[in-house]
Amino acid sequence: MLGTNGSEGAMTYTAAQNDLSLQKKKLAQEQFEIRLKKFTHNRASVFGLAVVTLVIVLAVFAPLIAAHDPLAMNTADRLKGISAEHWFGTDNMGRDVFARVLYGARISLTVGFTVGLVSGFLGLVIGLYASTNKLADNILMRVCDGLKAIPSTLLAITMMAVLGADIKNVIISLIVVNIPNMARLARSQALVVKEQTYIEAMRCLGSSQKRILWAHIVPNILSPMIVQMTFVFASAIITEAALSFLGAGVPAPAPSWGNILKEGKDVIYTAWWMILFPGVFTALTVLGLNLLGDGVRDLMDPKSN
Repeated sequence: MLGTNGSEGAMTYTAAQNDLSLQKKKLAQEQFEIRLKKFTHNRASVFGLAVVTLVIVLAVFAPLIAAHDPLAMNTADRLKGISAEHWFGTDNMGRDVFARVLYGARISLTVGFTVGLVSGFLGLVIGLYASTNKLADNILMRVCDGLKAIPSTLLAITMMAVLGADIKNVIISLIVVNIPNMARLARSQALVVKEQTYIEAMRCLGSSQKRILWAHIVPNILSPMIVQMTFVFASAIITEAALSFLGAGVPAPAPSWGNILKEGKDVIYTAWWMILFPGVFTALTVLGLNLLGDGVRDLMDPKSN
């Protein structure tokens, strides 16, 4: 009789646990659906998503969309205006500006995505371990303070002067520039989560520091990190264009929005299209990423208004 009651009690407990788990999953799904509905009703966020999606599609399918080679020069077509053959006109070397803008989107998106992803991951690792070790905290945060004391564009230019003009070096320099902000964000969020009651409970149960960090703290700080990565994405696009415009970024003749703007500044009054179109693409992409970042923040953070 006792064995039967014990078995029934165990089955009842298991059923209750399963029911509680299902209720939690259902509640989480309902909360996500509410935030997703809020995102879709936010016109600015939807506009940002549409702009970013459009730019990505244009960049990915650039070989199919652009009818001309972005590097092919034709002096006979030098500085020709907008036409059916050249939708955005031609530059001072007779190259099709439309093709160069589309292929330039590839460079900008590659730089922005790589910088956002890598700086976010490295900043997460640095911030996590700085939050758990006082010695590491003092060393790593002082290094971050030193890097933050230098204006980001000036630091990027200095690193490019040392490393040389190349897209890989642009990515490396921008990662170094953005790591301090990501590391400080990860550290501050981790310190807040560490003080929560459930973290203390995990310590009392004998969980290792490594398990607490990666299994319990990281999932709870990913939301602000991902949101910040979208803003780093946008910032990296602007900085890359600025470096290329100054001659310290992606070297010519590679099509880059900054390079096109640099080449167009000398003929701005006679070939205004060389300034207008890459400038509009840069501005719209950055605007779209910033609006999308705001929407992602609302989607992932249930406490946001």
